[in-house]
Parts: sequence; structure tokens; C-alpha cells
Amino acid sequence: MYLIIFIIIFLILLTIAIASNSLAPWVPCWSKDLKRIFALADLKPGEKFYDLGCGNGKTVIYAAKNFQAQAIGIELALPLWFWCKLKQLFLQDKNIKFRWGNIFKQDFSNADVIYVFGMPKKLQQKLKQKLEKELKQGTRVISYTFPIVGWEPVKVSKPTNRDIAVYLYRM
Repeated sequence: MYLIIFIIIFLILLTIAIASNSLAPWVPCWSKDLKRIFALADLKPGEKFYDLGCGNGKTVIYAAKNFQAQAIGIELALPLWFWCKLKQLFLQDKNIKFRWGNIFKQDFSNADVIYVFGMPKKLQQKLKQKLEKELKQGTRVISYTFPIVGWEPVKVSKPTNRDIAVYLYRM
């Protein structure tokens, strides 16, 4: 019995560690910043919104509920993905989808808006090139907290020095 519990805990911690190394450790965005994030995103009903490394699914649910967008969250950490799937089950909103997997193995060519909260080095090294190759012209990319080095933001939202920066890019 203890061996089974140990194996389960080990697998949970392993998936979280792998996910953290992929883009960022899970740190949720502040709920108070959601309005600023989506003001920059200018999300319209029916558009495809992707949250890369969706964590607890907060932004995906917000996009679907408030903008009637097709909101898709991708998460690699199995416990967080499972939590999102439970939320999806209870909310029963056809616009909310959660996928378990590595964002670097997903296709985002149909995205209208990409939201990411990633570490600067990962944004610059891996994700930037992937998005440049896949995204169609006009796709909006929202980066929470960290800029994407080498890209010029269309707009930066940082009302006060105490607020976290939110960056908007257009492909």
C-alpha cells in the first residue's frame, strides 16, 4: 500500500517537474489582471484562444465565459490538467477544452490569441521560434509578466509600478 502511494506521489511530482522545465513553474496570474489581459487580447466570440501552460485553467474559463471564445488550455503537469478537466466537467461549457501535453508538440496555426506566462529564457529560446513558424498573420500574443525578447510589443499594460506588465504582440 505504501509503495503505491509513494509511486503516485512520485509520478505527480515528476510531471510537475517536467512541466516546470518545459516553460515555467506553475504560478497563477492574479485575478485582478484578467481584465487587463483580455482588454489587450481584444477577444471576439468564436475566436480560438490558447493558454500555453494553463495551470488551474483560470484564463481559459474566463475567455469562454466572458467572451464566448473557443478556449483551449494546454497543460503538461498531470495533477493540474486533471484539476482543469474536473472544472470542465462541472462547468459543462462546450467552449472550454483542456489538453494534456507538451505545448512544443501542439499546432497553433489556427489560433487567434495565444496567452503565455513563461520564463524569459524559455520564451526567447523555444517558444518564440515555434510561434513565428506557426501563427498566422494578425494573431495576438499576450505575454504575462515577461517580454518576448526580439519582438516589439504593440502595447504594454502596466498602470502602476506595483502592477505586473502585460505585453501584446501581433504576428
